[in-house]
Amino acid sequence: MDVVDIGLTVKKNEDFSEWYQQIVLKSELTDYSEAKGFVVLRPYGFSIWDKIKQFFDKRIKALGHSDAYFPTLIPENMLKKEAEHFSGFTPEVFWITHAGNRKLDEKLAVRPTSETIAYSSYSKWIHSWRDLPLLLNLWNSVLRAEIKSTKPFIRTSEFLWQEGHTVHETKEEADLEVETIFEIYRVLIEKYLAIPTLTGKKTEKEKFVGALYTLTLESLMPDGKALQMGTSHNLGQNFSKSFNIKFLDKNENEKFAWQTSWGISWRLIGALIMVHGDDKGLILPPKIAPIQVVLIPIYYKDKDKINIDKKISEVSNSLSKIQISNYVDNRDDHTPGWKFNHWELKGIPLRIEIGPKDLSNSELTIVRRDNYKKTRIKEHEYKNIKLILRDIQSNLYNRARDNLKNNITDVTDYKKFVKIIEDKKGFIRTCWCYNEKCEQKIKEETGSDIRLIPMKTEKIFSNCIYCNKPAKAVVYFSKAY
Repeated sequence: MDVVDIGLTVKKNEDFSEWYQQIVLKSELTDYSEAKGFVVLRPYGFSIWDKIKQFFDKRIKALGHSDAYFPTLIPENMLKKEAEHFSGFTPEVFWITHAGNRKLDEKLAVRPTSETIAYSSYSKWIHSWRDLPLLLNLWNSVLRAEIKSTKPFIRTSEFLWQEGHTVHETKEEADLEVETIFEIYRVLIEKYLAIPTLTGKKTEKEKFVGALYTLTLESLMPDGKALQMGTSHNLGQNFSKSFNIKFLDKNENEKFAWQTSWGISWRLIGALIMVHGDDKGLILPPKIAPIQVVLIPIYYKDKDKINIDKKISEVSNSLSKIQISNYVDNRDDHTPGWKFNHWELKGIPLRIEIGPKDLSNSELTIVRRDNYKKTRIKEHEYKNIKLILRDIQSNLYNRARDNLKNNITDVTDYKKFVKIIEDKKGFIRTCWCYNEKCEQKIKEETGSDIRLIPMKTEKIFSNCIYCNKPAKAVVYFSKAY
């Protein structure tokens, strides 16, 4: 196969959508399924998801959370127990109406999320304050009808995600849970995926249906659209009242429980692709890359092969001993040039080349994926490789952070607001009166919505962007995926 066959045929800044589609297919992250709206997660794509899982799972287990699993199918009557929540998902629900040729007595919903199926069990399990807190996490897939517009990792009819569902005695305990998980998400996204975020609360209109409030992490993609990266919700007592989740406190008083839910999905992988990728393919931050270093032998004569292969093996073992994940590409049926392009497409952070000259000088030739800088180091200076990986991680974050900062625009005039949304996109930082009518009108007229009210209160600098009445908060608008 020639390099042109595996490489990208479009540039990121010329056809962003096609560029994205080519990366997810050609880097072997996903493939399309025969079922419309569904995709196949290939081993390389799953290995990235697995790194995300490992990071998060380790941290929540240390906090006392346990994994559980609930059925995929939910009886219609159960969904209707929480009518407001259910109505929010109705347009997206897949329904099962038949078992073989027999029509079911009651329709079954394929879960769009797990609140209803989990909380019916919670009402049977929880009786006393001694049963609390209940800290459960689910790793599963959910199905939501996205037939019209499919974008692997971003919008598909089935997607992998993590959803936590916890139960507490008091609002204060629930608040702490929401904030604790939210901070773990922030560290994952910013420190491991190297993607900067804006953090804040959703408006009443945009919060999770049935929640008391929703905290959100929002990032900016290169095409100027926002992407919701993760959310953490205080559900209050809304669901506990609908599902009769009650407990006797220490004074033998019966009370409704306080609940939280929180989740991230494989759209984090989509964000990785969009934020860091370039015209040659993926660029994976070292902390989340399944393979941090690829080692490629370069032979000019057969007599070099034995010694170079031996050295490659020694270097690989040495890297493994200091917890640097690596892969030796010693295939004989591809040229070094083909391998370079192949691994650049797959986003491996660092490439080490060893040829006759490197061997004779006891050196390693190192090529960075983020900036293509080529350097040589002595073969035993493995700590330098760790430093280079650390620098790649920082460089990717800093580049994305600068892009975010350069695409936040303060706006006080609505005409300018409309023009920026149409032309420049990005985030618009403006002021709002807290009237939902203004929020809705802006969405109808521009297609943008309030992505968040910032966590840290920011100084109001104008009247409401839409009605020109006194503003009550600074907010960030954007069009979004």
